[in-house]
Amino acid sequence: MNIEEFRELCIQKKGVTEEFPFDADTLVFKVMGKIFTIAPLERIPTQINLKCDPERAIELRETYDGIIIPGYHMSKVHWNTLFLEQLPVNLISELVNHSYDLVVSKLTKKQKAELEGMI
Repeated sequence: MNIEEFRELCIQKKGVTEEFPFDADTLVFKVMGKIFTIAPLERIPTQINLKCDPERAIELRETYDGIIIPGYHMSKVHWNTLFLEQLPVNLISELVNHSYDLVVSKLTKKQKAELEGMI
């Protein structure tokens, strides 16, 4: 998966916005204003940061040693960095969904209702 395909995967999700809040090279995807993935565009090979359940994060790092690592410049407990082009598309899609779902689960009732009401 390349960065354009990754972007399409992210923006198709309900309530997602994309922005560059840190600098011109760091693409951030948010759901209801909360970050669920970060893509530093200048990094080679292409990398993304995704939120992850702590136990699953450890399991993924062990299974994909060197390809999924603790989150670069993020909480090492709750974030993983993935080398995008070295992983199967279905795994990336699954982990994007996992990150999105983790963030949605922490939204307020009001935000969840607003998200549900979006087309």
